[in-house]
Amino acid sequence: MLNQNLEIENAKGTLQSIVTQLQDAAARKEDYVAPTRDLQFRTQINEGEDNQPQIVMERKNGVPTKILSTNDVAFQQVATKADLDIRTARRLRDDYPAHLDGLMNDIWQKENKGVMVRSFTDQRDPERGIARAFLSSSFKTFDNEHFMAAALPQLIESEARWKVVNATLTERRLYLRLRSLAHEGEAAVGDVVGLGLLGSNSETGMGSVALQQLLWTLACLNGMETQNKMRSTHVQSARGEDHYGLLTDEAKEADTNALSLKLRDITGSFGSRESFDAALEQMRNAHGDKVSAGPADAVNALCGVLQLPKAANAKVLDGLMSTLGQVGFNTGSISRATLVNSVTAVGNAESTGPDEVQDWMKLGSRVLNLSPSSWKQVAEAEPVAVAA
Repeated sequence: MLNQNLEIENAKGTLQSIVTQLQDAAARKEDYVAPTRDLQFRTQINEGEDNQPQIVMERKNGVPTKILSTNDVAFQQVATKADLDIRTARRLRDDYPAHLDGLMNDIWQKENKGVMVRSFTDQRDPERGIARAFLSSSFKTFDNEHFMAAALPQLIESEARWKVVNATLTERRLYLRLRSLAHEGEAAVGDVVGLGLLGSNSETGMGSVALQQLLWTLACLNGMETQNKMRSTHVQSARGEDHYGLLTDEAKEADTNALSLKLRDITGSFGSRESFDAALEQMRNAHGDKVSAGPADAVNALCGVLQLPKAANAKVLDGLMSTLGQVGFNTGSISRATLVNSVTAVGNAESTGPDEVQDWMKLGSRVLNLSPSSWKQVAEAEPVAVAA
């Protein structure tokens, strides 16, 4: 358990809460490596609600029979490995479950591959559980507890004086976002920004182990990624496709040490004043990149350059209107920095899901680093013609 007096913790006890969740999850984890020919796919029919796909692992090599109900992540991965579009797979699941079962079992038998099934065991019924990921047998199990064990000592001791902003655990990823109490500066008069850090990891194959330096707009705590990042994929040498069994802790930990050391060192470097000053200077320059186009035209052009769906235009425009009311941006003109904050504001909205927040932070970084030609399309956008 964490010492509640640690400066890194926030008043809501967010870090303690996420550590407790990780400890609870770790106690229920079981990972299996098997050839697909030793697995069975079946769909449990549920009247009045979505049918439930299951992965059945029959007793073998001393491993008891397991019946694992797939969550949405695992079902998508099962479909993807069979080259099925997820919308088609869901329709087959709900309307033609017998056909889906037959198709999947034929594919697993005829196109045998080594897979890792990551699961949570039902502690009330050890023969049942939840399949939370369906991955290649070469997936490296650098888990969330490994991530926290490697990063936390450096975060606690850093000159940056990190403070937790928020931490979230979803079926897809762990997110830990922090801000520095030591490194702050003005990007423009009234626009105070602070150094931030994002640590993220996926145990279910939905992204790499990552550390990402952030800039926080302190007036609203909108966050934007900088160019400083570290990513490490969850891939190691393939395990034998014919092996079947429960993956041991010893096997899981064999490849974690080197990555843990790398994570420790990068965590320290991203907290330096020098790296923050370089990112701050880029934001200062962005305040000087002025927009001559009208607000709606600039947003429309920006969403086109970023290739966002049309539904995103209204969200970004709302973010722009909100930004123009903030100290540091209420100068009567729009700049590249204004548009960066407009995009990241979408990620800060209550309606944005935790797995989407980081997408908007990345988009803020893309706006900051648009090429001269792309930026010209946005800054000098022509009014959109309205049909008579």
